[in-house]
Amino acid sequence: MTVSQKQNYPFTAILGQDQMKEALLLNLINPSLGGVLIRGQKGTAKSTAVRALGELLSETKVVELPLGATEDRVVGTLDVEYAIQTGKKKFEPGILKAADGQILYVDEINLLEDRIVDILLDAAAMGVNTVEREGISYSHPARFALVGTMNPEEGNLRPQLLDRFGLVVDVTGETEVETRAVIIENRLAYEENPGKFRRKYARKQKVLGEQITAARELLPSVTISHNLICLAAEVGIRLETEGHRADISMIKTAKTIAAMEGRSIVEESDLRRAAVYTLPHRMRRTPTEEGQIEKSRMEEVFSQASNREKVQKQSKAEDG
Repeated sequence: MTVSQKQNYPFTAILGQDQMKEALLLNLINPSLGGVLIRGQKGTAKSTAVRALGELLSETKVVELPLGATEDRVVGTLDVEYAIQTGKKKFEPGILKAADGQILYVDEINLLEDRIVDILLDAAAMGVNTVEREGISYSHPARFALVGTMNPEEGNLRPQLLDRFGLVVDVTGETEVETRAVIIENRLAYEENPGKFRRKYARKQKVLGEQITAARELLPSVTISHNLICLAAEVGIRLETEGHRADISMIKTAKTIAAMEGRSIVEESDLRRAAVYTLPHRMRRTPTEEGQIEKSRMEEVFSQASNREKVQKQSKAEDG
């Protein structure tokens, strides 16, 4: 386990990759979203963005999970012999204890054992880690923002695990010449003089940190109408997402987006924005479907469902 402490590249200095950055911020504001998975080739700023997150809030650090970590190293261990002899529990904390209140970063998460990934997702969703050995159990808070990154070329997560991630973002390298040129220039400037480069972004970092804190405080009071919940349910049904996890994740993410924007009421646009992160990895697809087709399907379904809802509301108003 390592805790990121060096002077990282500033989060606000990262150009492009807007969806990745927004998903990371949403997960930091509301860790109960269940984690974010970032998929993309090497060199697309995945690790840079994650490690930069920890500097936006003074009390937050990035705890990194080693690739070869065992289950005991992750959840911690109970000394059963000590408990039998003394009647007291002796718990040796693991990585999940260190990650409580922090950001837990798992690079190359697709190369971890499925069992370890399952444990991480359980803890991220419940906010608690429970260790059981020989009839003895011990629980402790494990409220962390889970972030996993992976290169799809090195293998994928099983669909059952993928479905449990609250948000998923696919990233690619920037293809606009001027943007790539500025990215290169900024990186060279940072490597030449990290302190000077970071000072340029100090104000932006502070403002963004304050926005995250304000959103966290506002989130519990954010409300969503029954009509929008029905809209989310209809979209989930029509896109053939299995179970209710997609709908619930979409609604929770929409509420977090509203909080990030400083609003206490969810709007339809928040729901549409949330769908980009919460639905594509849960949609049934044919082997020939690509991301753009998924996006088009979502937009079409949202528009149809939304228009039908408006017609029904107008009809009820006229009848009344």
